[in-house]
Amino acid sequence: LVRKPEKVCWVEAAGTVRDGVRAYTALHYLSQVSPGKTVLVMDGASPFGTIAIQLAQHRGAKVISTAYSLEDKQYLERLRPPVARVIDVSSGKTDVAESCLEETGGLGVDIVLDAGVKLYSAEDESTSKPQLLPHKHEIITLLGIGGHWITTEKNLQLDPPDCHSLFLKGATVSFLNDEIWNLSNIQQGKYLYILLMIPILEDIMEKLSSSVFRPQLDEPIPLYEAKVSMEIVQKNQARKRQVIQF
Repeated sequence: LVRKPEKVCWVEAAGTVRDGVRAYTALHYLSQVSPGKTVLVMDGASPFGTIAIQLAQHRGAKVISTAYSLEDKQYLERLRPPVARVIDVSSGKTDVAESCLEETGGLGVDIVLDAGVKLYSAEDESTSKPQLLPHKHEIITLLGIGGHWITTEKNLQLDPPDCHSLFLKGATVSFLNDEIWNLSNIQQGKYLYILLMIPILEDIMEKLSSSVFRPQLDEPIPLYEAKVSMEIVQKNQARKRQVIQF
């Protein structure tokens, strides 16, 4: 539980907490974003990507993002403060690694926050989105020395050559598990959970109140449409955060 500031409406509060916790987990606990760092946020126009971009910028980082469609590209270009570069991958022909290395003068990015990766070079992908995801080799290539790769890919497979490349760069790979805060041991983890979560939740609400966080929210959905909304979310067809209003 966290106190809701008066300036924040219930829909914004409900629609930002989860993405805010995920962004803090990725950029504070797993990679420690700081001024001067370069952060690549894949699929930055997603609800989570939007909050991650805003948190990284607030911490003084330079942000690069990918866009999966023309609408996503236009949305990212309208963000204020602006991202350093929007990489349009909707054609499936853009080299993300080359674009990032060009933007960083060949040094590579410090932190990569992916939205899934291609593990194989298969030509027979059944849906369009996997074709737009970067290959794991691209991410390893664009990582800078001492870089951090934060992945949401639970089935990530790294082969010996991949590990060797990461070893030469002194880079790290961390997994962003949405439920990690709920999985800690009830007895051993409860005090740590309380000490860590209260400041995070309060800071999320404070940034929402001061417009540092401007979430990607759909119109509030009435309770009788909750089932339909859930089906859309489960099919990964929702491009904005869904909030059910009682």
